[in-house]
Amino acid sequence: MPYRHLHGRARIFKIKGMVSPGTPRPLILLFLTVALLLTSVASHARAAARWPAGSAAVSSTTATKTAGKKLLAANPSSVSFGSVRVGSSEAQSETLTNSTNSSVTISQATIIGAGFSVSGLTLPLTLTAGHSYTFSAVFAPRSSGSASGSISIISNASNSTLTISLSATGTAAGQLAVSPTTENFGSVAVGTSKSLTATLGASGSGVTVSSPTSTSSEFSLSGESFPLTIASGQSASFTVNFTPQTSGTASGTFSFASNASNSPTRETLTGTGTTALQHSVALAWNPSTSAVVGYNVYRSGTSGGPYTKINSVLDASTTYTDSSVQSGKTYYYVTTSVNGKGAQSSYSKQAKAVIP
Repeated sequence: MPYRHLHGRARIFKIKGMVSPGTPRPLILLFLTVALLLTSVASHARAAARWPAGSAAVSSTTATKTAGKKLLAANPSSVSFGSVRVGSSEAQSETLTNSTNSSVTISQATIIGAGFSVSGLTLPLTLTAGHSYTFSAVFAPRSSGSASGSISIISNASNSTLTISLSATGTAAGQLAVSPTTENFGSVAVGTSKSLTATLGASGSGVTVSSPTSTSSEFSLSGESFPLTIASGQSASFTVNFTPQTSGTASGTFSFASNASNSPTRETLTGTGTTALQHSVALAWNPSTSAVVGYNVYRSGTSGGPYTKINSVLDASTTYTDSSVQSGKTYYYVTTSVNGKGAQSSYSKQAKAVIP
């Protein structure tokens, strides 16, 4: 019997020499039809067994290939530093993340562009699956103008070269000026102080003054708090004080550290300490015509009182020296007399003393 591969259709064959005389042909045809149907079903079953789910198999293969990749990601993917003054620096955080299920080793970081650098990135560096590492991208402009560059991270990830773009603008540093540049305090008595005013001004760009320092403890500064930021074209006033500790010539320098291109800015100071003068007031009055045992002395800073007794014990004489006066003050004095019974007279006429 000849054999042919049949695909789901019943076909009729002529069979020669295989049917006995008297056997009905319809039974043979029915048998062939059933056999053909069974052959078709078996054929489809074998095909289904070889490729059970075509679309699911494709998806599975794609997923396997994706999961096998080692991807390294940067956040942010680009860094803009904005405007940074020449002579200063700006740092921004950059994070590398291993987004795979296996370790990634970073072997090299290449920086392109003048003024750009990295900080806090020690290589080689291995990141385990799902972990991140943060470092700093730094821009320190050497001149004014736009700048661009990049950081290339080399690793064994599928994206073996990860590039982070960098951009920034360098701006010219400002100038800081102090006025006057020299101050002379003249003669100042030891133990006292004298103050003069000075100003700090910025030009070209804003300036931040971090701190002033003095080379002499006899000179000090007041009137401003530091750090102090001065906008371009603006100024700030402060006070310089001279407090001599000994007699003789004194000199010093104030240095103002800032982010200006001419930092530090200096002011020269001079002064002379002199021995302090001791002032006193010598008082004398006419004796009382009555019998008295002594006198009391009273003083006030205001004409007409009220007065305060300044002698600690009764003064039997008609003179008294007041050594507790201060330069630049005016004082008013009166006296009273006291008899043997302790009775005190009324105030005498008022005397005035002006201390230079």
